[in-house]
Amino acid sequence: MTFSASTVVQWRDVLTFAALMGCGAVCIEASRRLGMPAGVSRDLLSAWWLPVALLLPPVYALFAPIVLQVLLQVRVRATVLYRRVFSSAAIGLAGCTASIVFHALVDDPWVLSQGSGPPILSAVLAAVLFSLLNIALIAIAAHTANPDSAWREVLWDRESVMLDVVELCLGVIVSIGCGLNLGLLVLALPPVVLLQRSLLHAQLQAAARTDAKTGLLNAAAWQREADTEIVRARRTGDTLALLIIDIDHFKRVNDAHGHLVGDQVLVGVASMLRSQLRDYDVVGRFGGEEFVVLLPGADIDEARRVAERLRVRIGHMAIPVDDTLVRVTISAGVALLSVHGDDLIDLLTAADLALYRAKELGRDRVCIPAVQPPPRPLPNDPSTP
Repeated sequence: MTFSASTVVQWRDVLTFAALMGCGAVCIEASRRLGMPAGVSRDLLSAWWLPVALLLPPVYALFAPIVLQVLLQVRVRATVLYRRVFSSAAIGLAGCTASIVFHALVDDPWVLSQGSGPPILSAVLAAVLFSLLNIALIAIAAHTANPDSAWREVLWDRESVMLDVVELCLGVIVSIGCGLNLGLLVLALPPVVLLQRSLLHAQLQAAARTDAKTGLLNAAAWQREADTEIVRARRTGDTLALLIIDIDHFKRVNDAHGHLVGDQVLVGVASMLRSQLRDYDVVGRFGGEEFVVLLPGADIDEARRVAERLRVRIGHMAIPVDDTLVRVTISAGVALLSVHGDDLIDLLTAADLALYRAKELGRDRVCIPAVQPPPRPLPNDPSTP
C-alpha cells in the first residue's frame, strides 16, 4: 500500500503544508534579493522541511523539497537539473524516513504543543535521523563524483555540524509553534529570515576570499593572511617559511587534453595540498598553475621536507581522463623568513628565484635560494677592527 493511497487528506494538514511552504518561499525570496552565486549552498530551509516531516503524514515530506527546490531553480539560480533532482530526492527520503519513525513513536504528532518530554525527545531523535540521512546521501554522491576526495572532507566539518544543529533546533521549535497555533509562524518567520540572510552574507564573504576553481584562498586573500602571519612571526621571533609551487608543463596538459582537464588537474593538486598540510598552514592559488604555501613555525629543513613530500605525492597522483591517466609533476622554491627576506615581497622574490632555478635544472625538484653572505670589509677599511 503506497503512502499516497493510505494518506487521508485533511484540511488542517493541507493548510499547515501550504503555510510552511509559504514560509520557505519567503526565505528563498530573501536569498534571491541578497544574491546567491555558485558555490554558496547552505541555507536554513530545514526549518520548514522538518516540521512537515514531524507534523504531517510522511507523503508530505516527500513533496516538500520538490516545491522549494523548484523555487530555488526558478527564483534564485538555475543550476544543473540533476543536482536539483538529487537534492530533492535526498531531502525527501531523509524527511520521509524521519516522519515514519516519529509517527511510529508518537501516536498524535500535534501533542508536541503540550510541551511534554517524550514527544519532544522523539522529535529531536527524528530530527537527528533526518540530518544524518541527508548528510550521508549527499556525502555518498559527492564522494562518487570525486573518488579521490577524503571522506572527512565530505562528512565532517565543524562549521557544517554547527549549522546542522541550528537547523535541527529551529525545526523542532517551529514544529512546536505550529502545534500551538499556525499563526505563530508569522512570529517565527522574521528570525529565520534574518538568520538565513546572516548565513548567506557570511558565505558570500567566504566566497569572495576563495578561488572558484580550487577552493583555496585567492591571491588577494592569501596575501592578507600571509602578511598577518609574517607580522606575528617577526614579533614573536618564530620561524616561518614560504613555498611557491608550479605545475610543470601545465600548458601541455591544456593543449593535449583541453582546459576542462586542466581544471581537473588544478583541483587535484589543490586537494593534495590541503590533505598534506596542517590546518593552520596558509595555502592559496597565486594564479594560473602557481600555488603558494606559508608554513608558520617551520625552519628551512622542515620546509624542504614538506616541499619534497608534496612533490612526491603530486608526482604519484593520476587524473583519469577518458581511457588514460594524466600525471603531472611540480617544481617548488623555498624561502625562510629573516634568512631570505624580512617581508612578504622579499620572501616571494626569493622563493620565485629558487623556483626559476628548479625549472632551469630540469623541473620536478625543490630548490632553496643561495644565501648571500654579508659584504666583507676591505683591508684598508678604517672600520675593520
